[in-house]
Amino acid sequence: MKGFLCFVCLSLVLQATGQSPIKDNSSTADYLEDQFYFGITYNFVRNRAEDFKQRNLSYGLNTGFIRDIPLNQTGTKALGLGAGVAINNYYSNLGVRENGSGLDYVFDTDIAGFRRSKLETHLIEIPLEFRWRTSTATEYKFWRIYTGIKAAYVIGARSKLVTEDFTDGFFNSDIRRLQYGLTLNVGYNTFNIHVYYSLTDLFEENAVVNGESIGFRPLRIGFVFYIL
Repeated sequence: MKGFLCFVCLSLVLQATGQSPIKDNSSTADYLEDQFYFGITYNFVRNRAEDFKQRNLSYGLNTGFIRDIPLNQTGTKALGLGAGVAINNYYSNLGVRENGSGLDYVFDTDIAGFRRSKLETHLIEIPLEFRWRTSTATEYKFWRIYTGIKAAYVIGARSKLVTEDFTDGFFNSDIRRLQYGLTLNVGYNTFNIHVYYSLTDLFEENAVVNGESIGFRPLRIGFVFYIL
């Protein structure tokens, strides 16, 4: 999955390098904007257990294609519907261990020689956006405000626990497969701020630590880059 993301990102960079800063002087009704995207985020966690603490650099990568659907003749208003893939990593003090019937969650204070714990998720994403921008058929640099919703399906979730004595990694079956949340992308030209707030907890309700629901609602803040 990581190799695939790197390949896609390299392809997008090569396309951007060869792109002319002046658009084709075609009809204003014909031009489309911002159909390929690549994003990088820092992953915060909200709605979490009381003693939960984030550690290290929890990051995310996402890339994909969004079909631009203009709503007016000038192209300044549009809908966007697309598909993409994402990897998200969460480092914390929450460790997980397999038992005979499921998974046990404990904090670092209850794990001898604790070093780090990571949860990695792989997702297929479906973004839907309302797009407002100051673009024209000939202007390459413009302001944009895109807001909408994003649905995602978790196709892989792996927990990894590292201590002084052992390293253990396995598929985490307590992750909620269907995720959805609100998105906001705001910026000018190449650099744009990206915010995603999940409306669903990452863990299922039956996942608990010290008798308390883990919860774990992602808030991802970073940058998104558009091409073509």
